[in-house]
Amino acid sequence: MSSKDAVSCAHSRWMESDGPESDVVVSSRVRVARNLTGIPFPHMLGPEKTKEVVNAVRLALNNEQFKAVAGESGLIHLSELSPVDRQILVDKHLISPDMLNDFQNKAVVMSQDETIVIMINEEDHLRMQCLLSGLQLTKAWEIINQVDDGLEQTIDFAFSEKLGYLTSCPTNVGTGLRASVMLHLPGLKLTRQLGGVLGATGKLGLTIRGLYGEGTEAVGDLFQISNQITLGQSEEEIIDNLISVSKQIMSQEQAARQVLYNNRREVIEDRVFRAYGILKHARILSSEEAMRLFSDLRLGLGLKAVTGIPAKLLNELMVKIRPAFMVKIAGREMSAYERDSFRAGLIRKELEI
Repeated sequence: MSSKDAVSCAHSRWMESDGPESDVVVSSRVRVARNLTGIPFPHMLGPEKTKEVVNAVRLALNNEQFKAVAGESGLIHLSELSPVDRQILVDKHLISPDMLNDFQNKAVVMSQDETIVIMINEEDHLRMQCLLSGLQLTKAWEIINQVDDGLEQTIDFAFSEKLGYLTSCPTNVGTGLRASVMLHLPGLKLTRQLGGVLGATGKLGLTIRGLYGEGTEAVGDLFQISNQITLGQSEEEIIDNLISVSKQIMSQEQAARQVLYNNRREVIEDRVFRAYGILKHARILSSEEAMRLFSDLRLGLGLKAVTGIPAKLLNELMVKIRPAFMVKIAGREMSAYERDSFRAGLIRKELEI
């Protein structure tokens, strides 16, 4: 995959909305952190050692066991990309925002459908992730476990018999695994149950973050829930716990939506169709307002109050309306006002279906 291909379109496989329970669970992600034996953690590396890590990964990509899982995957140096293209990779949830800091010595490997991504020289030497549509944590873990095994054929990862995989941050030591789901929870918010549900979730060893992970806010009623514990539990136990909690939240969200629809049908339908009308006809839209309206429209799709709009289109629009992608489409920088105008026009065009 070339650097141009990596940012050529807004579509990634996770946006398809064809996974299980995708009316509530937008996506599932499993990520593992690994470090190379005998090389200091990334924050202690000089330029030559960072190149050594990149070259080790480049050689490992030719391993047949890795290729059997990830296919032909290209390695892209972030320094080869423009600032806009680097930001687009963040907006597509393919790399973390931290990858943009000191990007000169960082690289990324992606499968053709962008399901498998390997971040190189982020907080750890390697952060391998699998991102799928809907509630597919078990499948994502199986895929990333095969990727891990494939790379380990040629790369010696730092491992302790007592502690497990060694990581830059002590909170990742052990399995090095972080699993997360992105949930759309407008029903719980509208019925004022959201605070209680998220508070209870935090007591179960899980953490709640915003749309783009740690340090970001929830927008469009989208929340990321992930495990906090990586040591003392197996990967399967971590995954099973998150699946169990996700299903409970999903059930509560679906029940809240149904109560709203049964008791306040006209109010909910008015909310949904007002959102649809504004999105189809507005001339000025901020990203915050657009995300709120997408949430209302997504709620209407889940309740089947509105039909004919592919859910994957809303997932794609979440990326396309971000400033970086609009600059990519327009081919020029824009002021805040120009972006709001361009965003509205882009959404109108996309909703002509």
